[in-house]
Amino acid sequence: MKLLEIPPLRSADMPERKLGFWKMTGPGAVMVGIAIGSGELILWPWITAKFGAEMMWAAALGVFLQLWINIEIGRWAVATGESAFTGFARMSVFWVLFFMVLLLATAFLPGWGRAAGTSIKILLFGTGGPGPDWAWTALVFVLALAIVFGPKRIYASVERTVIFLVLLIVAGLLVVAFSVGTLDDLWIMIKGVLNVGHITLDEEFTFHRFFGAFVFAGAGGVSNLYYAYYLRDKNIGMGGRVPVLLNPLREAQRGDSEIGYLFPATAENLARFRAWFRFVIQDSVVYFWLTNTFTMFLFMFGALVVLHPLGIVPKESQLVWDLAIVLEGTMGAGGRYLFLIIGIAALFSTVLAGLDGGVRLWVDLLHTNFPFAHRYAANKLYLMFALSLSGIGVASTWFFGTFDVSALDFFFISATISGFAMAAYVPVVLYMNLRHLPKAVQPKPVNVVMVVIGSATYISFAVYTVGSKVAEWLG
Repeated sequence: MKLLEIPPLRSADMPERKLGFWKMTGPGAVMVGIAIGSGELILWPWITAKFGAEMMWAAALGVFLQLWINIEIGRWAVATGESAFTGFARMSVFWVLFFMVLLLATAFLPGWGRAAGTSIKILLFGTGGPGPDWAWTALVFVLALAIVFGPKRIYASVERTVIFLVLLIVAGLLVVAFSVGTLDDLWIMIKGVLNVGHITLDEEFTFHRFFGAFVFAGAGGVSNLYYAYYLRDKNIGMGGRVPVLLNPLREAQRGDSEIGYLFPATAENLARFRAWFRFVIQDSVVYFWLTNTFTMFLFMFGALVVLHPLGIVPKESQLVWDLAIVLEGTMGAGGRYLFLIIGIAALFSTVLAGLDGGVRLWVDLLHTNFPFAHRYAANKLYLMFALSLSGIGVASTWFFGTFDVSALDFFFISATISGFAMAAYVPVVLYMNLRHLPKAVQPKPVNVVMVVIGSATYISFAVYTVGSKVAEWLG
């Protein structure tokens, strides 16, 4: 199939920033919503329940490295108004094929929808509740679709819902932490953060799983690329010149919205860029790094205090339930219901934001590169893919459930795939910003060093994984 030749960036002045930080807040909070239901709720509390606090340093480091990657994705989005993916596709057709394969693979691993559905069933009916996992997964996707296609602007609905869920999660976790924890427990956790470099492995928790968890400390994988879409729909920087994605059930949409702009490097444009980019840095630090790390450590603190002393490692089919039922012993029935609600909110926030971001990537990929996609408006493609990917998620849950593939396996497989994705695209984001942006707005040395460290980390994981598998096959 013939691919389109992507037009060069158009020339336009940088829009002026007129709003303060709190009036523009949202994109970073949505990224917290994506991250909070994967590594934060599932993988790292599971690791903490199993091994204690000794590897908490890796969780903290994983989020910190992703902070710098998100800032560079945000730099490109502010300067051009387009996604990093469009920049990748402009450089080589390899990236189009790479992301198509990657997105197809991850579409069949709906771990968050499955875990959220199971948690809702347990909350309502207990562990012996009616119905198979796939039916409850379908319910979760129906709820997510109802929220996405509610208001006129898709992003507005996602942002409001995720912010509400994040606030609910943080408040609930603080209640749990103050109810069951002590200062001695806090000190144990601090020592685990300072225990840099220590890794404990066994037959169940291999190095591949360790690195997958490291990648999922934060958004992880292609989820980091969603940040550009949320900045654009929030009219941040040059994104103010690009049409927002409208709800196809409410508004018709015409034209192509994927191609961005590049501003002349005048003093006024550079000053405007710096004003917008300050927001990206603040947004990424306050939400993606600090809020994300805080919520992740609250979840891990609960596992450290409640599960680890009893030697309880959560069962793969009911990860949220195990912690909730133990909390009932110290907090009463209210503790059990509180944590189930927290868990469902965390998982659903990831389902909702992940569905929206994943569909945006598909729309971006097709509208930017394939002629046939131009028969449809971008929001019509969004509707088709939202319905299709939800259906695939439900079908996959049924298929893997039939063959006893657990929800935890879903998460670790997704995390491994995400590691390969980041090994591929993280260095390219840095190259793109250094090669195609005006010199005055290119990454500074500290940003370059941190992204290079992140690139080396993810590439090392990919090389190690491939090498170890080849060694196994050769005997």
